[in-house]
Amino acid sequence: MTSENFIDLPPLLSARGTITLPGSKSISNRILLLSALAQGTTEIRDVLLSDDTERMLDGLRKLGVGVEQLEPHVLRVQGCGGDFGETRCACFPVKQAELFLGNAGTAFRPLTAALALSGGDYKLSGTPRMHERPIGDLVDALRELGADIECLDNEGFPPLQIHPANLTGVDRVSVRGDVSSQFLTALLMALPLLDRKVTVEVAGELISKPYIEITLAMMARFGVLVRRDGWRSFTVAAGSRYVSPGVIYVEGDASSASYFLAAGAIGGGPLRIEGVGSASIQGDVRFADALALMGAQIEMGMNWMEARAPESGRLKAIELDCNHIPDAAMTLAVVALFAEGTTTLRNIASWRVKETDRIAAMAAELRKVGAAVEEGADYIRVTPPPSTPASPLTTPHFLLPASIDTYDDHRMAMCFSLAAFGAEGIRINDPRCVAKTFPNYFTLLHDVVQAVPVIAIDGPSASGKGTVAQLVAARLGYHYLDSGALYRLLALAAQRDRVMLTDESGLAALAERIGIRFEGERIWLDGALVGDELRGEPCAAAASKVAALPRVRAALLAKQHAFRRAPGLVADGRDMGSVVFPDAVLKIFLTASAEARAERRYKQLMEKGIGANIAALLLDIRVRDERDTQRSVSPLQQAHGASLLDTTALSIDEAVQDIEQAFQKVLARYPAKVSKEPGPV
Repeated sequence: MTSENFIDLPPLLSARGTITLPGSKSISNRILLLSALAQGTTEIRDVLLSDDTERMLDGLRKLGVGVEQLEPHVLRVQGCGGDFGETRCACFPVKQAELFLGNAGTAFRPLTAALALSGGDYKLSGTPRMHERPIGDLVDALRELGADIECLDNEGFPPLQIHPANLTGVDRVSVRGDVSSQFLTALLMALPLLDRKVTVEVAGELISKPYIEITLAMMARFGVLVRRDGWRSFTVAAGSRYVSPGVIYVEGDASSASYFLAAGAIGGGPLRIEGVGSASIQGDVRFADALALMGAQIEMGMNWMEARAPESGRLKAIELDCNHIPDAAMTLAVVALFAEGTTTLRNIASWRVKETDRIAAMAAELRKVGAAVEEGADYIRVTPPPSTPASPLTTPHFLLPASIDTYDDHRMAMCFSLAAFGAEGIRINDPRCVAKTFPNYFTLLHDVVQAVPVIAIDGPSASGKGTVAQLVAARLGYHYLDSGALYRLLALAAQRDRVMLTDESGLAALAERIGIRFEGERIWLDGALVGDELRGEPCAAAASKVAALPRVRAALLAKQHAFRRAPGLVADGRDMGSVVFPDAVLKIFLTASAEARAERRYKQLMEKGIGANIAALLLDIRVRDERDTQRSVSPLQQAHGASLLDTTALSIDEAVQDIEQAFQKVLARYPAKVSKEPGPV
């Protein structure tokens, strides 16, 4: 189920297939800025189009940079370098501008440095969260170089006002390396705008080193070689100038690859990711090594990676220094839910200053699904719930169903989608936040996962759907849900607890707290075995009344979802295919004439020794049909995509056989996956 505010992911059974990654955000934004600063025109292919890159593109266009879109993921950028001669680059044509850069750190930090050394008057602002993210170390280093930068609200934080300055400062500056590698990246990319040699010294340990490697590699592609002394200092020579390489390709995003590699390791695989591999310049490709340490089977080529579940079926916990994979390490924190033992991820202090405080956010959401979590200044320790299954493909319900908050952080949304492999369903709030780096993430995810399959059989009262559904479930070895029984049980509980059938709030509260258990044809209500009173006409009539109440239906929805367990579910009711399980792989609308249904109900009651009048039963069925089809909430109707099966002239066995044959056709169409999510958010 999708909406503007959330997406409901069903319990996932397996993952396999092939996906092609979108371009890397980190590489895309670096190339966009370098293309703008370079001499000549650059054609950028496979560029990522997302919120963060749009912020960079918006900024460059406001600064007068010529940007032309040739194809959906191909841009042409006219550089501002001009003919160098004896003078430095003329930089941006527009010398006064206000830029709003959202929460895009890969746009905000590098543009701050480039504009500070460009001789113009610029205001840079972003979202409230961006204004909480530190930038003081970068600002201080730029001020040492002669830049005139004003922090408008709080010193060391955006928004910023940049003024024209006399850039005759020192030729050696220092920047801290233990807060964000983006500070060093921003400095290095901007230094060729100066006329002199400048050395940047790194104070303290440099975190996220692989991102600096990306920066150095991209600068080299544009003709600027940086001399380095290990990770201690970096020198940009005097006279360095950016020159367009002509055409440049953006690698697939290695951080985004982590979600699909993890899905393959958890959900069996094989799941192949194309667009990034062993030849990648991105450090996050080493996420595959971390998965291998956990027991996953990993294969890799120059431009692809593939993951399978461990041969043993179980992932194992690890303790890992994650300095080399700071973003992809978030995915490991969720994979830890499926590992045997306690996983500890260290050296992740940079999580605290990202789109949100990711250590605190991750800890809070992991606890929602039942994990034990310990968090520190630069580490997180995750122990899965004690009922972790022997194999992730056997029984998927060991995590608590949860509504996951995403904190306007794209990686929180994508990471926690993997929790659907272990719960009866996961709700991801604000799923559109993935647009920051991976706008079609949920579309690609549903293309490679198989949800626990559901056969939804809906129909009017006494159409035989309960008997047929139960037999189909037995033949397939699937679980069975009689949704009508839930409403009848609620009616019985209301009678027991003296709750009026017109008391919607009281009934909804009762629906949330009652305990229901099915075992074959036996049903328990709050621990007590229910007898024939559940099938009597008074109970059925009461159930029809309470089923018309919106709050009651909403309260029972989660209980119905809980029946969706491996290997599959057959569910019958009035709205199984339209509301409760809209992604059911097979939807049947089972019906029969009112006269045939009245005769069947009469025979059922007489066989149980219950007196009945066939004329009264026929009248009751017609009245109930009218009420069910006219109710405002989940009216009885043939769901979109459902096949009509009229059983007036069919036996029970014939109806069951028809449904089994229809299901086999579904399996033939989808041999690798019999479930498909409703679609993109």
